[in-house]
Amino acid sequence: MKRTYQLLTWLLPLGLLAAPAAAQPLVVPDGKAYQGRKIIAKVYNSNFALGHDSYNSIGTGSDGKIYYVLSSEDIDQGGKMFSLDPRTQKITEIGCITEACGEKGLKAIPQGKSHANFVEMNGKLFFGTHVGVYSMVDGMETMGIPPTGYKPYPGGHLLSYDLKTGRFEDYGVAPDREGVLTFNMDPKRGRMFALTWPSGIFYRYDLATRNQRSFGKQCAEGESVVGANYRTVCRSIAVDLDDGSAYFTTSEGTILRYNPQTDSVAPVEGEDMRKDYFGLYDPTSPGHMGYNWRQTFWRAKDKMIYGVHGNSGYLFRFDPRTPRIEVLERLTSEPSKRSGMFDQFSYGYLGFMLGNDGRTIHYLTGGPIYIDGKRLKGKDRIAMGAAKGLENLHVVTWDIEKNKYTDHGAVFYPDGQRPLYVNALTIGKDGTLYTLPRVTENGKTRSDLVAIPRPR
Repeated sequence: MKRTYQLLTWLLPLGLLAAPAAAQPLVVPDGKAYQGRKIIAKVYNSNFALGHDSYNSIGTGSDGKIYYVLSSEDIDQGGKMFSLDPRTQKITEIGCITEACGEKGLKAIPQGKSHANFVEMNGKLFFGTHVGVYSMVDGMETMGIPPTGYKPYPGGHLLSYDLKTGRFEDYGVAPDREGVLTFNMDPKRGRMFALTWPSGIFYRYDLATRNQRSFGKQCAEGESVVGANYRTVCRSIAVDLDDGSAYFTTSEGTILRYNPQTDSVAPVEGEDMRKDYFGLYDPTSPGHMGYNWRQTFWRAKDKMIYGVHGNSGYLFRFDPRTPRIEVLERLTSEPSKRSGMFDQFSYGYLGFMLGNDGRTIHYLTGGPIYIDGKRLKGKDRIAMGAAKGLENLHVVTWDIEKNKYTDHGAVFYPDGQRPLYVNALTIGKDGTLYTLPRVTENGKTRSDLVAIPRPR
């Protein structure tokens, strides 16, 4: 009974949902009480106390360094970009992304985060910037309303960072001055692709011609309204590096394709994401991804797009030439499989990528917590993409060649705390996994870089 009482004491300030600011204390159950396989992660301190929940915004450069952006929800401080040299273990603060966009001193809602993983081309890392200051309307996040003396958000930018010179280059502002929510790039042809937030505008940028073209809203009114025209915006654009096509989805399950030959966007005919295994969804209801895929990558060896459906955790592969989706396995943790329930993060997880061997998928996913034999429950529904309650973080892999699933165990910090809000992943050249979860030290919580040993 003592452990149960302690856990309830910890949970009461949380309200069992996502909303504590990064500066608030956050205490979680002691890992010593966990029965099962454990992985002990290493916690770094980037000396950015404002570091808030980060989504994607991480990558491994050709120089072997780990590059990442820590978000900020402070109206006077934008997100900051850092690098870690795994050889020396030295962290370098590269700079503020608001300043990289030329908006220092603008007295506007800043570039609070990057919501995009880095894509490298010709020694430059390309990515996008996003808003970090929000207002809450009917329980939903909306674009931040500037207080007196501040200007509205000026819009997200597409940026590059030169690994040799350390200089940023700005490629302009997103359509309608929205944030860059979803980003990917075709480095062979020099084209960037993005979806904006909150309206879900798809656009592309051509580096050779310096031409940006918007294709308009692709999912009703996106996340800009409440009601019949609400649709959750897709968080992953998959780029076919063979022919330069770009694919993304809608919450109704439609797969949309950008055709590089015609410079146009149209639905894929003959296949969609509406699968019984994925669940049943009302696309007008917030708080879930619907039939959108959550995260994807292109695998050159078999010319397939691999993805995970966020809410159900099902792994699938999409052959764009047939076209056909093949559901492979439920990629959630072993405890989640046994419980038969969805995980607590309402949108699913973004930490999903192909390993250095070209055949092993790595996935950072949740698992239920059991106290005195009972599953700890959270909120049934929330009106935003967030955690509905506490859960274990597990490292799961899938060997594509052997069709082999492995749950490598739950992740803990050395002091027994659990990583929370884990929605980022990159893999170092030695196979170490890096992510950007919440860390609580000395009664204060921030988001920061964490290293997880290479799965064995």
